[in-house]
Amino acid sequence: MALKVYGIKNCNTMKKTFTFLEASGISYEFIDYKKKAPDADLLRAFLTRTTLEFLINRQGTTYKKLGEEQKVSLKSESTALPLLMGQPSMIKRPLIIYPDGSLTLGFVAEQITYKLQ
Repeated sequence: MALKVYGIKNCNTMKKTFTFLEASGISYEFIDYKKKAPDADLLRAFLTRTTLEFLINRQGTTYKKLGEEQKVSLKSESTALPLLMGQPSMIKRPLIIYPDGSLTLGFVAEQITYKLQ
């Protein structure tokens, strides 16, 4: 089973991830949030493996442009999911699902290599 890599194609971190995976000969399936936005079920599945605290990219411009009320809504799953579905660029990238079902967030080459051993 190949890795599932979620993100946004034009993101610089995603480009580093693609380069690393391809240079390492690691097969993967890419799911682009811009072409297929995550639904509530997918986000809930992610949240069985991580927390909102780790899932949300607070360094990105999309998050920084939010009003305080929207930022507060990201603290609760019930109010965060609609916001993340509408603005998936707020999800940390890449989000990688491994054959064993585990998940990592962000690009750390050593972590990817370790998870595949």
